Amino acid sequence: MERRLLHTPEGVRDIYNMECARKLVLQENLHHLLKKYGYHAIETPTFEFFDIFSREIGTTPSKDLYKFFDREGNTLVLRPDMTPSVARCVAKYYGDEEFPVRLSYMGNTFINNNSYQGRLKENTQLGAELSGDNSVAADAEILALVVNALKTAGLKEFQIGVGHVDFFRGLADAAELDEDIEQELAELISNKNFLGVEELIDSFHLSEELKELFSMLGTPCMTDEMIKRAKDLAGHYPVILKALERFEELMQVLSCYEVEKYISIEPGMLSTYHYYTGIIFAGYTFGSGEPIVKGGRYDHLMDYFGKHAPSIGFAVVIDQLLAALARQKIEIPVENSQVLIVFTEDKQQDAIKKAMFLRDQENGVSLAAWQPGRTKEDYQNYAERMQIQEVLFIS
Repeated sequence: MERRLLHTPEGVRDIYNMECARKLVLQENLHHLLKKYGYHAIETPTFEFFDIFSREIGTTPSKDLYKFFDREGNTLVLRPDMTPSVARCVAKYYGDEEFPVRLSYMGNTFINNNSYQGRLKENTQLGAELSGDNSVAADAEILALVVNALKTAGLKEFQIGVGHVDFFRGLADAAELDEDIEQELAELISNKNFLGVEELIDSFHLSEELKELFSMLGTPCMTDEMIKRAKDLAGHYPVILKALERFEELMQVLSCYEVEKYISIEPGMLSTYHYYTGIIFAGYTFGSGEPIVKGGRYDHLMDYFGKHAPSIGFAVVIDQLLAALARQKIEIPVENSQVLIVFTEDKQQDAIKKAMFLRDQENGVSLAAWQPGRTKEDYQNYAERMQIQEVLFIS
């Protein structure tokens, strides 16, 4: 029974020692970067009312939520996603603000994934939300911030794929696909089964222009020439054309930030979050099968909370980023100047004064009274296990 209590539930884990120290340093570095871009920190509750994450808002499916009840019988959920919570706060505290609001956050999210997926059910996310600005400049600012966040973390090789929800939606509407076929097509695209996409599209009676546009869903990186060709094909489809023009304008602004080499236009990118209305994006690097960062534009989410404020944001999945850094053998510099002072009973006052002096010099100091039967080697081994670099004996 006692041994069983030492284990964590499936999908969550303990983080300790140097891994925890590296995580804290990484979070501090990223938070400092967000401050330099003018984003103000905000904290939202770990649990909210169920309606904040309901199907209408378009976040996580109900079956994947951790649900419970308060004393009054209200249904509460552990937050699966930070964005709706921040949107609620913007509507509540900045309801009359007519200029952009920049907020940053850090906290844990909880999704009750299927156990067979092998994913953590609790993840730490750090991100930013820019509300009240529907411009391409806002899109570019967020993407530039994402790139610089990953560079700040220490990554050198990564790519941010950028899509637009209206590219797929425009194609589906132009082809007059019913809901079931649209869902089947979306699943094929999400699974990268573009042969299946081609076979499904061939079964429809579509114009040659639409067929060629559908074929671009499998393009991993659209070049300028491909975007131009797609614009020529989309002349009669304004929703698709507008998405393509947004891509062009976005890349022009990103060149000012000098980050365009990290950005790839992926027209087939989709998201399970239905509140996205414009560009969507996800960042990948070696050593991580899951996105290390994700985000997008959500121009109508805040309407549910009584404020119209077009917005865009992103979240870095800290746990995925840490795993990728470890697999790429990229070190996170951790200041770990730790000292262990071992003292005999008659030298306790001297030991405390020494500890106070060293702590004033920004050292971490642990005190340990000498125990009968122990040797200096015992304490040195103990210091090594605790990641303590220096041992002082006062006797």
